Amino acid sequence: MNTAFRFLAGTFGRDVRVPDVNRMFEERLTVGERLADRVAAVGGSWGFIIAFGLFLFGWAIFNTVVLASRAFDPFPYIFLNLMLSMLAALQAPVIMMSQNRQAAKDRLEARLDYETNLRSEAEIASLHEKIDLLLAMAGELDGARKQAEN
Repeated sequence: MNTAFRFLAGTFGRDVRVPDVNRMFEERLTVGERLADRVAAVGGSWGFIIAFGLFLFGWAIFNTVVLASRAFDPFPYIFLNLMLSMLAALQAPVIMMSQNRQAAKDRLEARLDYETNLRSEAEIASLHEKIDLLLAMAGELDGARKQAEN
């Protein structure tokens, strides 16, 4: 109903403004949601993957070669495994929250695209009627001109 009402109001009121989905969505974000989006953006980047790979490699070298016999986390790297599990347990829900918000944004954008398509279709139909009327008027003029010539 909301879509139909906005369509009719926009068609008759000639309201041709198209809302910016990104601005609409950004205005409603809380601090936590913004943080979740940043964590998802950083955690899903190649920079993070490369940096984290280098950290893991450095951890292994430091505990195996540098500290050797006095390593605080020897070869099976149990402490590192615990830290990685905790990171994954915290990061996964944050990334899912960001993905859910992106899906909601996509649904809003699809709805606004649909409304724009409805307005475009109504405008095209209106133009079609006007062109048909002009063609009919031109046909009447041609008929009147031919009668006047005879």
